[in-house]
Amino acid sequence: MPAPFKTVAVVGKTDAPVLPEKLDQVVAVLRSRGASVLMDTRTAEAARTPPDEAVALDTLPERADLAVVVGGDGTLLSCARLMAAHGVPLIGVNLGRLGFLTDIPADRVAETLGAVLDGQYVAEERLMLAARVLREGREIFATHAINDVVVSRAGTGSMIEFAVHVDGEFIYSLRADGIIAATPTGSTAYALSTGGPILHPGLMAITLVPISPHTLSNRPVAIRSDSRIDIVLVRGAGARANFDVQSHVDLVPGDVVGVAAAAKPAILLHPRGYRYFSMLRDKLRWNERNS
Repeated sequence: MPAPFKTVAVVGKTDAPVLPEKLDQVVAVLRSRGASVLMDTRTAEAARTPPDEAVALDTLPERADLAVVVGGDGTLLSCARLMAAHGVPLIGVNLGRLGFLTDIPADRVAETLGAVLDGQYVAEERLMLAARVLREGREIFATHAINDVVVSRAGTGSMIEFAVHVDGEFIYSLRADGIIAATPTGSTAYALSTGGPILHPGLMAITLVPISPHTLSNRPVAIRSDSRIDIVLVRGAGARANFDVQSHVDLVPGDVVGVAAAAKPAILLHPRGYRYFSMLRDKLRWNERNS
């Protein structure tokens, strides 16, 4: 029997109009199970029902046994980066559109979240990326990503040129709009729209997906997750490295964007009965047929 979640962090998408109503429902379910409720200060300000304590967002992982994210996939991605290092599992209430990661429908909060708190869930580890930017051999930025790391040209710029190395071995030079290093989780995000493969989340792999390459023989490549990837910007004005579309660094020629698997994965809790391909059929509309 899974251990009970005694202290639960609740993080919300604060600009969602329905957030106060959904926070009321989440807090009611948590308190009915005897859980102490923590919120970050911004979520607490949006809540009609006050938490047991409002704290700074970056202190939540040290205090919580579980994080409930009330928002869309973007909110969960941001929260996952905070929680992963402390091994805090996450479950999402979907207030967004697609909801690849936020499993609980907004209209079924009470029964679905209640069942999870009662131990009726499927736990799943998701590979995360540790990324850094080196300039003249010195680290100028470091972060984590659960979806992808993207090196790309500026919106009005021309193609950029970069070299890709894996485990110290030169793989190729490429002129393109950019390149995506995506986890299996991120394989259904930007990487999918640029022609990359869908990777099952159980795979320990990273996919490298060129964005509009000048040479059509440059195709997506999947590599082992314990590989070290270095993307070296050769030339390209206005190039940028982007991490989960939530942080970025402007690049200059010679900069190296290093990508590797993070030391700890993100842990997602899915409601009992969750099936990955069933989710894909629903979100990608694979079960629709032409009449």
